[in-house]
Amino acid sequence: MKTTFKRYINLLLDFIYPRVCVSCEKNILGPENHLCIECLLTIPKTNSHLHPIELLDRKFWGKLNVKQVYSFLKFSKKGKVQNILHTLKYKNKPELAEYIGKMYANDLMSIQFEEKIDLIIGIPLHKDKQKLRGYNQADAFAKGLSEVLKTPYDDESLVRQTFTISQTKTGSRFKRFKNIEGVFEVKNPENIEGRRIALVDDVLTTGSTLEEAGNILLAAGCSELYIITIASAY
Repeated sequence: MKTTFKRYINLLLDFIYPRVCVSCEKNILGPENHLCIECLLTIPKTNSHLHPIELLDRKFWGKLNVKQVYSFLKFSKKGKVQNILHTLKYKNKPELAEYIGKMYANDLMSIQFEEKIDLIIGIPLHKDKQKLRGYNQADAFAKGLSEVLKTPYDDESLVRQTFTISQTKTGSRFKRFKNIEGVFEVKNPENIEGRRIALVDDVLTTGSTLEEAGNILLAAGCSELYIITIASAY
């Protein structure tokens, strides 16, 4: 009886305060959460956890000693995934990032990925940028992954020392690398040394940010490095 009553209340609230799918922007109802059923079934996934994608790995060849690159969704301009990333970046939705992290963690558990890592770390924002944005979507994504994989995440050991302009505004890969060069620092190397770490971010484009942060972690003693992103452009 209580479950039925609660269901009716939720349907009434959806009618008064309609929720929309962050992917297609259609109204969602009842048990749907953030994404409608249609988008859950049709959203483009990379399935890189099942079949390694050379185009993703190639972004780091000769630049970063990474064991494997995993990405949940395939990015395309004006597509459903772009809408999700825009919502994450500009609309202060940590619960959405956590939800996506939990979704992808369930996929990763199918390959026992939780047995390969000891720690999850999100690409940090500078404290001033985080105040402006309200939260760090990479940390929220890491938190969702951590909850399902039962692997701790660390949002303190890797810090961003310098406020930089957005990587999307810097142009060429060389300019992106120069923009990000030297901005990360490991505060607590004892938390990094000897650990197998999954470094996570929202989107993988050129890989400059992940490359810089990953090399800092390896220099601090990280024994194995994996990369996980919500989406990738390739």
